[in-house]
Amino acid sequence: MAVRIGYAPGAYDLFHVGHLNILRQAKSQCDYLVAGVVSDEMCELTKGRRPVISLAERMEIVGNIRFVDEVHAEMTPDKLDSWADIRFTHIFKGDDWRGTPKGAKLESDFAAAGVQVVYFPYTVHTSSTVIRRVLSSLVEPEIRVASSG
Repeated sequence: MAVRIGYAPGAYDLFHVGHLNILRQAKSQCDYLVAGVVSDEMCELTKGRRPVISLAERMEIVGNIRFVDEVHAEMTPDKLDSWADIRFTHIFKGDDWRGTPKGAKLESDFAAAGVQVVYFPYTVHTSSTVIRRVLSSLVEPEIRVASSG
């Protein structure tokens, strides 16, 4: 039986239970799991903002999750570049990608390479965006109070 190599790319900024869920589910579907941690520059390019936590620190955090066998720094926006380096057989994404132009491109690109795209349920109640918004709402009032005093 062929070894199933999984790839779970993400920013993994402000690491939370949604990230843990994806990595846990991904590991259950493969023999060897590589977590692709998107570089600071690629986060800025694709999401319009830099991550709060640096690439080196995000790689350290993700690399110490017991489900992860290897960490890969994702330096280009094209997932096929990472596939060329790793040769994974499965790629894992949150189901917020399903039915989107990004998801369709992912499926099309990887169908040609023989890679299976697997979607996992998105953890709706928590995300880095929500955490960032909450932190911002807590910090901004303090800044306004400090600057008015």
